[in-house]
Amino acid sequence: MTATTAKRIPLLDLEAQHRPLRDELLRAMARVMDSQHFIMGSEVKQLEQEIAAYTGVSRGVSCASGSDALYLALLAAGVGPGDVVLTTPFSFFATAGSISRTGAKPVFVDIQADTYNLDPELLAEEVKKHQRVKAIMPVHLFGACADMDPILKIASDCGAVVIEDGAQSIGAEYKGRKAQSIGDIGCISFFPSKNLGGFGDGGMVLTNNAEMADKMAALRLHGTTKKYYHPYLGTNSRLDTLQAAILLVKLPHLDSWSAGRARNAAKYRTILGAASLPVGLPVEAPYQTRHVYNQFVIRCPRRDELKAYLQQLGVGTEIYYPLSLHLQPCYADLGYAEGSMPVSERASKEVLALPVHADLAEEDVAYICELIQSFYTA
Repeated sequence: MTATTAKRIPLLDLEAQHRPLRDELLRAMARVMDSQHFIMGSEVKQLEQEIAAYTGVSRGVSCASGSDALYLALLAAGVGPGDVVLTTPFSFFATAGSISRTGAKPVFVDIQADTYNLDPELLAEEVKKHQRVKAIMPVHLFGACADMDPILKIASDCGAVVIEDGAQSIGAEYKGRKAQSIGDIGCISFFPSKNLGGFGDGGMVLTNNAEMADKMAALRLHGTTKKYYHPYLGTNSRLDTLQAAILLVKLPHLDSWSAGRARNAAKYRTILGAASLPVGLPVEAPYQTRHVYNQFVIRCPRRDELKAYLQQLGVGTEIYYPLSLHLQPCYADLGYAEGSMPVSERASKEVLALPVHADLAEEDVAYICELIQSFYTA
């Protein structure tokens, strides 16, 4: 196989996703333009209601990004300076960054090797070491839920709030319960690469707690509950009406897109699993009753070489994540050293995300698998 025979298979093909929806999306955008209600228009409230119903909670509060969703959730939970929030080191930076924005201290707990999610056994040990654990923030990474029941029990025992970082997991299920509905507050990102993505940034917090929902709704509007009156010190984090209108067009297709991702994941498993390659495939734990595959992540030796080889032959891949959060330079003052989170650190050296989006053709999956096999058998 040479570069001259390469196909072009991007990691994510948004053009293919949007092509059949183009006219409907343009009409939705035109309606917003004609209404002139660009901020907090009727589409925003409608989206909040529909996402809340989809996830099985009573309230949804939209905001400007998934990062802000985490931040608003922490503020609503009363997290602030001097508090401790336990979370995973293997995630996008916003997970820890949102904690730091409140003035609280992020404390990292290593992950399970097979699911990449927070290890409840290690969490149970770590929580004993801290006096002011205000919140626990599990991440439902790559579209699969963390093991929530033991996490909820640990949080209950120490009086902590559970905030689900579900940026990558809308539609995922844990023992039949939707992600974002299991803890006290759930958070979603509408970044374009997510299973339900907008045409820019966006996010939402979800909860069954009316008091918290009201507070988050105020916090996103500079802390106001009545125009020009501010009971809270909030921020400016509103979802644009244009983004809400776009997401309302896309929401009815979410489950079929997630099902397409799962089908492609199954094709990878069938082909790569039969090839006897030194490649670790994603695990669906028994409690993960629906995996929505925001990413299909393999573990592989010579990862960087394989990535370069696939790129040369037209296949887009990505490394999620090349450096664990506890080793990021900005967190040097927390005192973590290399080797302190061994499972996360090993994963960062081995993981590689392959294309898995719903518009990926069966022959494209076969082509990618053929390339991986040729790399390891050459």
